[in-house]
Amino acid sequence: MSEALWALGRGTGVAALLLFTVSLVLGIVTRSGRSIDRLGRFGLAELHRTASLTGVALVVVHVVTLLLDPYAQLRLVDLVVPFLGTYRPLWLGLGTLAVDLLLAVTAVSLLRDRVGPRVFTAVHRLTYALWPIALLHSLGNGTDAGSLWLDAVAGGSTALVAAAVAWRLTPSFRGRGLRHVRTDRELVR
Repeated sequence: MSEALWALGRGTGVAALLLFTVSLVLGIVTRSGRSIDRLGRFGLAELHRTASLTGVALVVVHVVTLLLDPYAQLRLVDLVVPFLGTYRPLWLGLGTLAVDLLLAVTAVSLLRDRVGPRVFTAVHRLTYALWPIALLHSLGNGTDAGSLWLDAVAGGSTALVAAAVAWRLTPSFRGRGLRHVRTDRELVR
């Protein structure tokens, strides 16, 4: 049973990283106001939300299975307070920090209508810190760290996110995005 929990914990962690990569890229495309093929802007936003929430569910399974696995030796405090773990405290702590950020981003995203656009935007920007922290956790912790397949997943994910963020930082994107911010604010008034 312990091996099954360990495999499920590892698999859900990697799958969550992949979904958060997709979510981050889709979030940037959504913010651009563009659509992908026949999805349209609303379909794209829904796909972004679905990838995000599915990633959150996978993180929950990842954490619970590793908490139940006697080999992982996780304690409840390790799930909340970063860098207290006995096994690879830095890498485990990065995972805990990523979960803490994920909880904040998820809660504010689900309460978007109640917290307002400024709070939503400010907290949602934490995903730009969350993603690399989760990536570092996956590269430094666990039995697959340093394996060719995980390095390939990490490299491909990093390339996608780097390209999307670079595009997000271009002047043409920023100008287009600012018009959408003004429109959002006008709708709030």
